[in-house]
Amino acid sequence: MKYTDIATKTVEELTALLKEKKLELFGLKAKQKTMQLTNTSELRVAKKDIARIQTAITAVAK
Repeated sequence: MKYTDIATKTVEELTALLKEKKLELFGLKAKQKTMQLTNTSELRVAKKDIARIQTAITAVAK
């Protein structure tokens, strides 16, 4: 997910997307704890997506 894709969304859409990504991160962490996660780079990607969404929310709020 690129920042340019996120920047065009409204605050409501960004908030919903943020909630979805946080749920995904929770699931990935649970899979990692139970040794079911084979591709650990997914954790990093999910965290970066969350950071991008939070940055876009902050930019829209100003």
